[in-house]
Amino acid sequence: MSFLPSTSRAALRAPLTRSFSSSPASASQIGRAAIALPSSVTLSHPPTTLSGPSIPAGHRNNTILTVSGPLGAQTIPIKPFVQLAHTSDELRVTIADAAVKAQRAMWGLTRALIANAVVGVTEGYRLPLRLVGVGYRAAVEDDGAGGKRINLKVGKSHPVLIAIPEGIKVETPLPTRIVLSGVDKAAIGGFAAKIRAERKPEPYNGKGIFVGDETIKRKDVRKK
Repeated sequence: MSFLPSTSRAALRAPLTRSFSSSPASASQIGRAAIALPSSVTLSHPPTTLSGPSIPAGHRNNTILTVSGPLGAQTIPIKPFVQLAHTSDELRVTIADAAVKAQRAMWGLTRALIANAVVGVTEGYRLPLRLVGVGYRAAVEDDGAGGKRINLKVGKSHPVLIAIPEGIKVETPLPTRIVLSGVDKAAIGGFAAKIRAERKPEPYNGKGIFVGDETIKRKDVRKK
């Protein structure tokens, strides 16, 4: 015996249909914004494409955009369907077909990478890290092979030694403070994450390596 009315039973038997929208794909809000080019920035975008068996499949037929400025230079891969148009003071990024999802995704990403490169080669990026904990310390030292490394003491039985990548400058104005600087925003963020991973902030005592203005919600220690 069923307790459902006939209309409800009919609704349950009806096949489910997936709703869809017929509205046209919208343009990328990030991608269509112009990038301001300071007078100290130069762009180089030769039409030569990357090819050959040593090039990963996802990067073949790409071209390379080089952004140069007072602090250095950065290279950005450009997909074949991405088009660049620039004047003396601005750069605009467009794509061949905004109806293609993959092209729309690369539109905003490419524009963001170029904008970050422009800021990096003109102003640079700085990212501070804080060491919180009794006896936690950091110092920059020679690695014995012509490079530099960070010597971390973060509550482990041994010092943690981390090689400093090329293109990133590391300073320790205080024993509990590390400042990373350079032209590559992604590289600085990745290196900061590597340092943080050696002693992630924990919520009970509030100890750890904090990146930028990072905070952590404290928890009370459970008493037995």
